[in-house]
Amino acid sequence: MKPVSRSNAPARRQRGITLFGLLFWAVVVGALALLVMKLIPPINEYRTIQTMVNSVAQSGANTVPEVRAAFEQRRVIEYGVESITAKDLEITKDNDKIVINFAYDKEIELIDPVFLVIKFKGHSR
Repeated sequence: MKPVSRSNAPARRQRGITLFGLLFWAVVVGALALLVMKLIPPINEYRTIQTMVNSVAQSGANTVPEVRAAFEQRRVIEYGVESITAKDLEITKDNDKIVINFAYDKEIELIDPVFLVIKFKGHSR
C-alpha cells in the first residue's frame, strides 16, 4: 500500500464564522438591543397615557376643568407619566361625548450627541 500524503489530498473548504464576522454581528445585535431598551419606556408611557385618557373620557366628567382634574389625579397616581400634563390636553365635545386629544414629542438620547425624536399623538375612543 502506498501512503497518502497530505499534499496530494483534495483541499476541504473550512466552515464556520471568522472573528471579524463574529465581531460584526455582535456590534449589530448590541446596537439593536440598545435601541430596543431605549424605546420600551417611552412606548410604555404612551400606552399608559392612552389608557388614562380613555378612562377619563368615559368617567362622566362633563366640563373641561373636571376632565383636567380627573386626568391630573390619574397622572399623579400613575408611575412614570412625565411627558404630558392636564394643560397639554385638547378637550372637545362631539355629539355630547367628551373627546380628548393629546400630542407630545419625546427626545431619546442614543449616544451623545445622537438623539431620536418620537412624535406621539392620540385621542380618546
